[in-house]
Amino acid sequence: MFSRNSFAIIYGLQTQAAQKMLDFDYLCEREASVLAFINAGKQKINHKLFYGDTEILIPSYPNIISLPEQIKQKTDTLVNFASFRSAAQATNEALESKIFKNVIIIAEGIPERQTIEIIEKNKQYGVNIIGPATVGAMSAGEFRVGNTGGSLDNIVSSKLYQKGSIGLVSKSGGMSNEMRRIIADRTNGTSISIALGGDKYNIMTFTDVMKNFEADDEVKMIVMLGEIGGREENKIADMITAGEIKKPVVAWCIGTIGDTLKGDVQFGHAGAKSNANEETANYKNNKLKKAGAHVPESFIDFGDKIEEAYHQVNPGFPKEEGARGGSYNISEKIKIMNNRKSTQFTSTISDERGAELTYNKRPISEYAQKGSFADVIGNLWLKKDLPEYALDFINTTLILLADHGPAVSGATNAIITARAGNDLKSSLIAGLTTIGPKFGGAIDGAANYFSQAVHDKITPEKFVESMREAEINIPGIGHKVKSKFNPDKRCEILLNLSKKFPQAQHLQFALEVEKLTLEKKSNLILNVDGMVAAMFLDIFQDIGMDYEEIKEYIDIGIFNAFFILARTTGFIGHIIDQKRSKEGLYRTPWEDIMYD
Repeated sequence: MFSRNSFAIIYGLQTQAAQKMLDFDYLCEREASVLAFINAGKQKINHKLFYGDTEILIPSYPNIISLPEQIKQKTDTLVNFASFRSAAQATNEALESKIFKNVIIIAEGIPERQTIEIIEKNKQYGVNIIGPATVGAMSAGEFRVGNTGGSLDNIVSSKLYQKGSIGLVSKSGGMSNEMRRIIADRTNGTSISIALGGDKYNIMTFTDVMKNFEADDEVKMIVMLGEIGGREENKIADMITAGEIKKPVVAWCIGTIGDTLKGDVQFGHAGAKSNANEETANYKNNKLKKAGAHVPESFIDFGDKIEEAYHQVNPGFPKEEGARGGSYNISEKIKIMNNRKSTQFTSTISDERGAELTYNKRPISEYAQKGSFADVIGNLWLKKDLPEYALDFINTTLILLADHGPAVSGATNAIITARAGNDLKSSLIAGLTTIGPKFGGAIDGAANYFSQAVHDKITPEKFVESMREAEINIPGIGHKVKSKFNPDKRCEILLNLSKKFPQAQHLQFALEVEKLTLEKKSNLILNVDGMVAAMFLDIFQDIGMDYEEIKEYIDIGIFNAFFILARTTGFIGHIIDQKRSKEGLYRTPWEDIMYD
């Protein structure tokens, strides 16, 4: 069911549970087992956690379907921390994704009807579903699910960081921790332990777990802690009698005091209530004993009975038999984890600490050898190696947008500031501050509207109509000088480049919009801002970004960033040109001002 190659997705932003799993991983010297969180409806974001004393980033995603393919292929377990209101929905989402072999449902109080529906639905998927109302499961020395196992001190004292040979199954999560400690004191520890959960209906049952333990070569002996209520433990007795379970079973059902109480008594769990004699703890204990299980006289004697059965299975073997080898020092690892400190900054794009500076984990010598500044942009801005057609497009865009003469507002501001005697940096900043919705900033606006329209499958006609009704000028459409009869050469160059694109869904949409706007006025062309926006959208889509990820980049302002980067070159050129020409302070002539 679980192994050192098990990896989990946590449904719900349960960072404390994830940290406990990662601490266990560190103790066991295995790879970090938590791959991602599902934070329903929220945008992707990274969360800082520790592996030992090293900080790592664990991403969260809005839903299961949005998980990257490499995570989907690696994971096998979903730890479902969704509330009782949404746990069933999250479980159904997990089943339908066909990603997971194991699903653990933590929430208690899920409506019984929904649990029954999950049981029925899972018949077509065959997923191991533990819960509801479980704390999880533990494969000692290999994989921890959620908060099970308790504190680090309890993990160590119960020897859960190493592989034992006892299979433990219980309904109670709290009692599972107690039993692990008892087993560790009397044997070489647990191999795997599972808490089924305290709700009336368990999706994984005692029968399912016992069959799993019987087939598991690493499990030499089975310990079962049952309880009052239900008849599952009676089925285990029947399986022992029928020879379906051949391994030694030490069993006890708690709640024997129930027979001394008048009337039906509801114990702690929803399922801990006997509705017939066959559901009482005493009946089940007697039946298990008759079937051949090792059954103590009371819970007080449970540990002795476990030790007695263990030495029958392993005569002469020390308790440490079965522990995973290794030279690691547990106390030293605990000390390291207790003294870790969070960093103040996070950098995921570059690292100067090694022998050679890296951009997105690639040495700069590789970029220098390739000789493409667009490749650097792709890795520093998008953290991706872009295809050649995209690199050509970025390089071309930077060339075409580098300058548009001294008359545009940004260049004029930079020129006036430089002529006032300010330094290059101050003059450049003055030029850059003019970039906004009416100058250069239209790329972000065009990207936002085009992306949303294509995602929502809005027709160009409906799009134009809705923008007109909202009295919003379409970003990326229209030009002061260029028109249908005086086309922009830059747009012609970009349009020719688009022939190399694998798909151009957003560009085609923008061109259809242009056809409609040109019917109104000849200068309502798809301008260079709109064309750059549409073509970048197509690139982003082609390299695997979904709508939400693209929208995040739009909100960040990355589309405008390409214009800012390109136009910085032109602004600097104008500043140098003015200073080289020794131009003096500029004053606007009176005749250019209307005084009222």
